[in-house]
Amino acid sequence: MDNNVIIEIRAGTGGDEAALFAADLYRMYSRFAQKQGWRVRVLGNNVLQISGPNAYEHVKQEGGVHRVQRIPKTEKSGRIHTSTATVAVLPQIEEKEMLIKPNELKIDTFCSSGPGGQNVNKRATAVRITHLPTGMVVTSQQERTQGSNKENAMSILRSKLYVLKKEQEIKKLGQERRAQIGTAERWEKIRTYNFPQDRITDHRIKKSWHNIENILDGNLWPILKKFRKAE
Repeated sequence: MDNNVIIEIRAGTGGDEAALFAADLYRMYSRFAQKQGWRVRVLGNNVLQISGPNAYEHVKQEGGVHRVQRIPKTEKSGRIHTSTATVAVLPQIEEKEMLIKPNELKIDTFCSSGPGGQNVNKRATAVRITHLPTGMVVTSQQERTQGSNKENAMSILRSKLYVLKKEQEIKKLGQERRAQIGTAERWEKIRTYNFPQDRITDHRIKKSWHNIENILDGNLWPILKKFRKAE
């Protein structure tokens, strides 16, 4: 699939450390794209869009639960904490590929907020879109205009609905066929980042790499190439 890609990263279990790890992953994918000369665009606080040749194909296997084991900077006793972050990898879908009826949408506008919740824009430029048939909600408040935020939110919504539709189709094919082409269970643990041992392990292909800091700086090709070879 020769699509650009939308990556959504959220903190999982682990409190503040999970949020810090999610930020590390966000930077990793951003840096990876920049090293390829691809365009990176922020669609939301935890969502980025990467535009480049076969971008989705290169990173589609990154979706799932990423686990980190490390000593937080605030941990005085030196105890290792385990935290997680979830990564959703969505192909960017054009409007003609995923038609959404206007009467299926509830669109709300509100003032953009900054750190601490304070309003940073007195005009209602932020947009929240609810897809009524599924209850799916997306928001965007990064842009300065309501129109741009609506465009971003619709882009995210189209991609999420496309993936949901495909997952539902896969489930109908039956267990045997799903085993061949993959399932919708994207939220199983796929990778562990073990800082004390300076090792990253992908549990799906049972391969490990060292030099975590280098990989978190966007040097993902060793992992991506090995995964494509395994496929």
